[in-house]
Amino acid sequence: MRILATGGCGFIGSHFVHQALDRVDVECVVNLDALTYSGHLGNLEGLSEDERYLFIHASINEKEGFQEILSEHEIDLVVHLAAESHVDRSIDSVEPFVKTNVDGTRSVLEAIHNLRKKGTDIRLVHVSTDEVYGSLGPNDPPFTEATSLDPRNPYASTKAASDLLVRAFSHTHNLPAVITRCSNNYGPNQFPEKLIPLMTLNALEGKSLPVYGDGMQIRDWIHVSDHVDGILTLCEAIMDDNIEFGEVFNMGADNEIPNIEIVHKIIELTGASKEQIEHVRDRPGHDRRYAMGFEKMAHRFSWSPKTAWKHGIEETVSWYQERTDWVDSVRTGAYREWIDTHYR
Repeated sequence: MRILATGGCGFIGSHFVHQALDRVDVECVVNLDALTYSGHLGNLEGLSEDERYLFIHASINEKEGFQEILSEHEIDLVVHLAAESHVDRSIDSVEPFVKTNVDGTRSVLEAIHNLRKKGTDIRLVHVSTDEVYGSLGPNDPPFTEATSLDPRNPYASTKAASDLLVRAFSHTHNLPAVITRCSNNYGPNQFPEKLIPLMTLNALEGKSLPVYGDGMQIRDWIHVSDHVDGILTLCEAIMDDNIEFGEVFNMGADNEIPNIEIVHKIIELTGASKEQIEHVRDRPGHDRRYAMGFEKMAHRFSWSPKTAWKHGIEETVSWYQERTDWVDSVRTGAYREWIDTHYR
């Protein structure tokens, strides 16, 4: 496979690039990233000498340029990971989410479609989120691929819109695409606006640990390496024509944990104090519970998550404790100002 990954300098994207290059059937990986606030070249350290890896600083919204890159590098599979992904930021301003998640996806789809009309066989794996399904009640079964879309926040709405565009291009233009939806990811080098890295760094620095509301919002947590393994499984399947165009696959870890329990675990691992916990006003429209069933992935491809939560969270917290160089390098400018404004 000759793969182009959009957003390959981000959290999930960088793990995808590293793991893809470990596959013997991957001829090259082109990483296209606009390097917005959460894209970090340090996430790809060690790859500069790999002849199969190429970084291109560009935006998916530049459709003509994106199409030229696909053609020049003879890409046969696009893994579309580039996205604005933080709910709080989408509540502050939805405009960049519409620009990247909706219009950026349109640009990717049109570029692929235009080249396919010229006889170039390019396929697409579109990476989405469980948040498009909305919120579950305490006794509801996990989401399945048949669950209706019911996004409840601006971020989730833009991701749902991008999913629908992919489905529409698959149906209308016979574009070979698959949509993946995954539960909450965690692991090393996640940008420090998300729950686990934010709480870990604040705990280590003796700062307040801001918990929304009662902290009983439940998420299903999956280690990023397991998610990426699932994406790569689907990459191989779509290249082998083992997927119906426009098909959806969910990935989860059967690992539902309330936010407050995660905060307590981080306090335990860092030696911080429970006195640092500060319950703050809940964010508007905060979904109460997500849970992802992954029976379809298990049945079709024998896929399942491998990383136990206990090992994964210990490894993740330890990574942030040890990689102060990485933390310092991302704590600059607009990111620092935004964090200070929202999380004191």
